This record gives sequence, structure tokens and C-alpha cells, in this order.
Amino acid sequence: MAKEGSVLGSWAFLIGVIAAVILGVMGTLEGNWLIALVIIGLIVGLLNVSDEEVTPFLMSGAVLIIASSFGADVMKSVPTVGNILNALLVIFVPATVIVAIKNVFSLAKH
Repeated sequence: MAKEGSVLGSWAFLIGVIAAVILGVMGTLEGNWLIALVIIGLIVGLLNVSDEEVTPFLMSGAVLIIASSFGADVMKSVPTVGNILNALLVIFVPATVIVAIKNVFSLAKH
């Protein structure tokens, strides 16, 4: 998933998903934690997706965003799962937007 030499992007992705799960379980998705997850999402979007992976990443990201958004609403009876899905949204929305913007610029150059 990562570009060659992009160890930071790979680690950001792994740390972000683990942090989202932990913060979702703890139920503390606010303040500095929220900012940290957004920054991780930006790093993932900037560093972690090669040109060949743009389309699969955007498809997967869009599905994950839609499923997490609707799933968090549906899972109100199981708040921990809803919190985890919301935390994943905080990472994947900025990552997906960054990759989509990079893709649009790439298409515009051709």
C-alpha cells in the first residue's frame, strides 16, 4: 500500500487504525485526539498511496466512509462500535479527500 521508502505513511496508517480502535473503545474522541487522528489521515493520504493504488484506495475509502457513517448511526445501541466507526471516519475522510485531490491534479496534467 505504501510508496517505496514511505515508512512514515505505513506507520501512520497502522498507528491511526489502532488509535481509532482504542479511542473508540475509550469513547474519547474530542480535542487533541481528534486533531491527532485528522493529522494521521492527512499523512496517510499524502504519503501512503502510490499512483497504481489510487482507484482501489478511493473505492475502498468511499465504501468505508459510507459504511462507517451509516453504521455509526445504526450502532447507537452498541456505543463502542459506533465510536470506533466514527474514529475511523476521522482518519479516512481526510485521507480519501487528499488522495482524490491528488488524483484530480494528476488527471489535469495529462
